[in-house]
Amino acid sequence: MIHLIFCLRRLPQLSRAEFQRYWCERHAPLVRSHAAALGLRRYVQAHTIDHPVAQGAAAARGAPEPFDGVAELWFDSDELLQLMQTEAGAEAGRALLEDERRFLDLANSPIFCAEDHVVLER
Repeated sequence: MIHLIFCLRRLPQLSRAEFQRYWCERHAPLVRSHAAALGLRRYVQAHTIDHPVAQGAAAARGAPEPFDGVAELWFDSDELLQLMQTEAGAEAGRALLEDERRFLDLANSPIFCAEDHVVLER
């Protein structure tokens, strides 16, 4: 499987709460509606929260400002490229990108594919 990770930064005119509400209430249903066309197996939104543990860990490391959230998407590796070349897959990709422009600072939101290495699972 391919694990696509999208580290999200909101548009500057949006508060974090506005960003997360739009992402969850408007964008998530759009992703769900295009899941079959994209061959999407799993979609998880990790919404950043202010927490003393994260603040302390970031301060100790001199870390930059956190992302506003992280989207994680899983696809069957062989199917992903084939599906993106279909009209339905391309249309789904265009619709999602068009919506992302409404709430994401795309130029400052890294996206990459990853291979999971589970170190601990309870």
